[in-house]
Amino acid sequence: MSQKFHFICRKCGERIEGFEQWFGNQQKCPKCGDSKINTVYSTDKNKLRELLETNVKPDSLWHYFDFLPLNDRKNIVSDGEGASPIERWEFLEKYAKDKYGINNKVFISRNDYSPATGTFKDKGGTLAASVLKENGIKEYVVVSTGNTANSFAQYLAKAGISATVFMPQDAERENFVHIGSMGQKVYIVKGDYAFAKKVAADYAKNNKILITLGNLDPLRLEAKKTSTFEIIRQLKKMPDVYIQAVSGGTAPLAVEKAFADFEETGILGKMPRMLFAQGSYCDPQVVAWKKAVANNFPEGWEFDYPIFENPKTLVPTIATGNPGLFPFLGKLVKRTNGDYFSIREESAVDMGRLVAYEKAVKIGPASAIGILGYFEALKHNAIKDGESIFINMGEGVRRSLSFVQELSYTIEEITSADEAKRFNREKYRDFVWKPFI
Repeated sequence: MSQKFHFICRKCGERIEGFEQWFGNQQKCPKCGDSKINTVYSTDKNKLRELLETNVKPDSLWHYFDFLPLNDRKNIVSDGEGASPIERWEFLEKYAKDKYGINNKVFISRNDYSPATGTFKDKGGTLAASVLKENGIKEYVVVSTGNTANSFAQYLAKAGISATVFMPQDAERENFVHIGSMGQKVYIVKGDYAFAKKVAADYAKNNKILITLGNLDPLRLEAKKTSTFEIIRQLKKMPDVYIQAVSGGTAPLAVEKAFADFEETGILGKMPRMLFAQGSYCDPQVVAWKKAVANNFPEGWEFDYPIFENPKTLVPTIATGNPGLFPFLGKLVKRTNGDYFSIREESAVDMGRLVAYEKAVKIGPASAIGILGYFEALKHNAIKDGESIFINMGEGVRRSLSFVQELSYTIEEITSADEAKRFNREKYRDFVWKPFI
């Protein structure tokens, strides 16, 4: 039994005494069989204030060990993830001022700095590997469109745990080879993400192996909750608006979990307004939200969402055609007076070029969709004058070689020095800004 934390079934309220009981029952409530649980800590909640007031940059998210579901520090498997810098990107502020007459402050979470795989999925990776190690788990099944698979595979390899990874066939090839190079098993499923999840679940059940539960899995939710702590630690207050590209939606639900855990203390302040972006070729949550808004949120609106079978998309890492968590995310958006936006996927390259020009930062396609969400929000008057904006940038480009190739626009072939013209980088400014002006 764990004295530090326990679980409560979200459906029936049954108490579950830690991971030994949870894993022993194949990640299901022993009373009702549901697989959605809340993690409850016995640690004094006011201790968080001490952790946030440190003047020393944390080495990793394990700075918040007291509020993570691990009992012994000796089981931590870490690469220094989760303490990524939050930067102020003033060129985005200038755009809002020049085009819309709005003054705001824009902050970007630089998850591409994460040492392991350059995505915010490393937060879940370190917690999953550490918990599985602590509980003597030697095999684990992962299903993902890309980033989670890479992160979990790498951290589990570091912990000496065998990962069997199932990915849909439209995931980027760089993801497959990265996982395979570490000696973890990859199965490319001939079908979309929903079908890959079914195949993975069947495999896990047939072989009695634990499997990633998805976006409400405490191994992911509790880890990503620490992003909220980092916002407070670095910015000293919560922003007015939170923007992110969403596939399933663990990260924003983790923000909500942080507030649920600590709202009574007043440490976190006010929940930000949630604005979510999805790629235009796979945006079922956007479709469901717009329908609910048009019909004035009729009873049961949160369960009325479409399912996109075999979506053909330019950004497969955020392409979840069956948005099973929309009932949770949709209510979160409604409660915070937020909104959803569909983003033209072809614009991801334009945004990638713009960010690389202005900040010398190479972002991945999902991150580009998230930043485009800021532009779309401005266009729809979803950002008010004087508000502070936080954009959770998902990933860099370590495994998106094809996207980086599309970003390039200055290469020429020559045969002599006479053909090479004097170069002034400023001449490209109008080119990278043209799609947005």
